[in-house]
Order: sequence, then structure tokens, then C-alpha cells
Amino acid sequence: MRRSFWSVCLIFVLAVGLVVSMSYSAQAKTEWKMCLGDAKGGTQWECGLRFAELMNAYTGGDTVIHLFPNGQLGSEQETVQNCRLGTLDFSVVAINNITPFSKTVGLFTLPYLILSLDEAVTLTQGPIGQKLVENTIRDAGVRILSWAYSGFRVLTNSKRPVRTLEDLKGLVIRVPKNAIMIASYKSWGINPTPMAWNETFTALQQKVVDGQDNPYLTNYVMKFYEVQKYVTNIRYIFSLQPLIISEKLFQSQSPEMKKLILKAGTDATEYARQFNALTVSKVQKLLTDKGMEIMDPANNEKEWIDKATKAVWPKFYKEIGGKEKITEALKAVGR
Repeated sequence: MRRSFWSVCLIFVLAVGLVVSMSYSAQAKTEWKMCLGDAKGGTQWECGLRFAELMNAYTGGDTVIHLFPNGQLGSEQETVQNCRLGTLDFSVVAINNITPFSKTVGLFTLPYLILSLDEAVTLTQGPIGQKLVENTIRDAGVRILSWAYSGFRVLTNSKRPVRTLEDLKGLVIRVPKNAIMIASYKSWGINPTPMAWNETFTALQQKVVDGQDNPYLTNYVMKFYEVQKYVTNIRYIFSLQPLIISEKLFQSQSPEMKKLILKAGTDATEYARQFNALTVSKVQKLLTDKGMEIMDPANNEKEWIDKATKAVWPKFYKEIGGKEKITEALKAVGR
């Protein structure tokens, strides 16, 4: 009887120890949330997922980041604000949704400033990009950890082929609530319709607007081929999708964890670069298979470029930090 009693006691102690150990392990695991504006499978998702995988690997499985695509935790501008307040950990957003909080980042949304993936990488990974990272910390309370490269925002519409600015007239085009993008369309002779991202598909479906612009992969994962017919390969903005962290969250981490977060961000950027390089032509084929017609602007887009750069660039010199910022960027990419 005595041996049975002590056996029961030993089993009890071991069970309690196991529960305490399991509880400790659960408490030791860090869980964070990341919001993405786009759908699963897009550039934002790929960059965010890679970052989450790297953080899990670099911390030996002790860090888990849960991804919430399709703006489940709010619009992109709302998530920037929530990261700023420290109520959200991470978000991946189109760069134009950071500019309301840190205007100098608008440099990278000026029409025709970036004309290739290589130029985008040069600018984001060089001194100019680093300065803009510092500016977002100062102005917006968020830190850009990684840059995802989505490619050019091509124009789509449901009414007719568009090759010239004359073809564009009369179309109702949705744009983000971004002053530079709105000004670009106005320079081409139309008054665009600013609209939140989560309202766009329905507006296209119901013919409230005729068209919109977004990178190829975004058009595919958002299934815009169901409500759009024509694609025009304009190159006015090379779409960047920064992955941001709440600066409050970042500063609360240990020096070792900060290093791991920054390393994961750098490595996710390189993954995103390779992903873009391998994806664009494949997605074009998928969209044509879905019935979309793809065309280039007439005369190498010269009229589009001339009107936008002459009208838009000077208007935003002050906001981006001066005309010299454009000169510096053009010099960096050899133009």
C-alpha cells in the first residue's frame, strides 16, 4: 500500500511538472500578427510568408507570425496607423499607403522615376532607400524591414483597348487615395476616382468604375480578369510593397532579437526580388489564358511620360524633400 501511495505521488509530481513545462513553453513562444492588403499568393503574401518562415527558423521555432490577407485587420492605411500606435505588429502595404504618414517616401511613387526592377532594387537598397527608412521611423512610427517588388502598375479596363491618351479619355479609372497618383492621371486629361482598395473589385463588377491599375500578379490573385478585359503596359509606377513593423514593438525587443528581425527582413527582400523576376511573364500568360488582351502604349509611351513628368514632378518637389532628391535618384540609376 505504501509503495502504491508513493507511486501515485510520483506520478502526480511528474504530471504537474509536465503541465508547468508545457505552460512555460507556450508562454515562451512569441506570436505576432501581420496584415496584408492583397490576397494569398500575391507579392505581399510571398514576402510576408517568407519573413514569417525566416523568423521562425532563426529563433528555433520560438516565433510564430500569423498572416491575415485581404485586409482582414483593416485597410492598408489603417494598418500603418495601427502599427504606429503599437496595436498591430506587422503589415505589408503598397508604398503609396505610407506616403500620407511620411511624405518623402512619395519619391518612389513619382511617375516614371523607376523604369525597371534593377532600378527599384538599386534605389531601395542604397543610401536613398535607407534614408527613407529612417524618415518613416521618424514620421510614421513604423520601420520598413523589407521591400517586396511587384512590378509596374499596368492599366486595366472593361470597355476598350487603350494605347493613347485619347483612348483613355472618358474612362472612369479607380486610383488609391494618393495625391501623386491622382495628379498623374489628371496630367493625362482625366479625373480619376479615388477609392479604398477593399471596395475596388465590387466597383469594377458593378461598373461604378471602368478600370484601375495594379501589377500583373495583383490583377491575377484578385481575379480582376473576371471584371476586366484590356491591359495596357504603362510603366508609370513600379509598385513597391514595404513590410513594416511597429517601431514600438521593434524597440521593445532585445538586441539579439532586433538583429534577427533585421536579418529576416533583408533576406525576405532578396527572396521578393527573385520572386518578381520569375513571375511576371508567367502571370501575363495566365491572364491571357483567362481572356485578357494585353497591349503596349503607342510610340513607346512618350506622350504619357512627357505629360506626367512635366506636370507632376515639380508639383511635389517640396513634399519629397526638394528637386535634388529626384536628381540624386536619377544619378543613382544612371539616368
